[in-house]
Amino acid sequence: MADNLFDMLVFVRVVEAGSLSRAARNLNLSLAVVSRKLARLEERLGVRLANRTTRTLTLTEEGDRFHARCTRILAEINEAEMEVTSGKDTATGLLRVTSTFAFGARWLAPLLKEFQAANPGLHVHLNTTDTVTSIVEAGYDLAIRFGSLADSSLIARQLAPNVRVICASPTYLDAKGYPGTIEDLLLHECIVYGEPPLDHWTFLDGRSVTIKGTLTTNNGELAHRWALAGGGLVMKSFWDVAADIEAGELAIVLPGVALPAAPIHAVFPHSRLTAAKVRLCVEFLATRLKAQAKSMPFLAEHLR
Repeated sequence: MADNLFDMLVFVRVVEAGSLSRAARNLNLSLAVVSRKLARLEERLGVRLANRTTRTLTLTEEGDRFHARCTRILAEINEAEMEVTSGKDTATGLLRVTSTFAFGARWLAPLLKEFQAANPGLHVHLNTTDTVTSIVEAGYDLAIRFGSLADSSLIARQLAPNVRVICASPTYLDAKGYPGTIEDLLLHECIVYGEPPLDHWTFLDGRSVTIKGTLTTNNGELAHRWALAGGGLVMKSFWDVAADIEAGELAIVLPGVALPAAPIHAVFPHSRLTAAKVRLCVEFLATRLKAQAKSMPFLAEHLR
């Protein structure tokens, strides 16, 4: 078992270094030893992990997946040792977080910076994407997501309430008018986004309308910017547009028609349940985001 772990460590260091020769220097081993250990690992697994020369290295598809798993295993071993020596209430090691681009940039990035500053032994990596990926396969410790949880193999903890709103810029509404009913949405330019793009909006009472528009994107932040520029109506999380609504740059339409709530959740694998860095980060985010939600009158009004 110890040899297997060391072979995994060598493999990770080779990938990080980008070549066998640099990894050998970093590990203070000979090139022959590093090459032999990588070959032994591939032989044991029965797959080729990387195409390499002494100067370059390119992971195969199997190697890429194995590297993500090895990195996670080695980080957990390191974290286990740190928790024994530092106590269970210390966030240490590498915390890998994923979230949507807009929420990650506006809210999560500054909060994670604050959390890291309070835990000097912690390193944080934040990945932002509007595409929902498997956090287990991608090696994330924590995902921040909106709405209900589809995958029951994961644990979800609600961090803060949230509602979605349909909004547009005053410039667009002055030119095209305010929709008075759900059916009026058919007469408007609606910005379509998502992966794949969501071409219908469903309301809390079960009604649904197929939307149309000339602007389509896979990126929610681009859709937001188009709305600010007068491109049409957009449905967004209130957290994404609250500042623009307060500044008068966006206006809510159909405020009396409820959309399904989409609470903000922290999502993580069962294997991360006892990790101090995950537990403490979730508690920190919940405290900060719930406090922020209380300062948003519109959000509080629509969640009574």
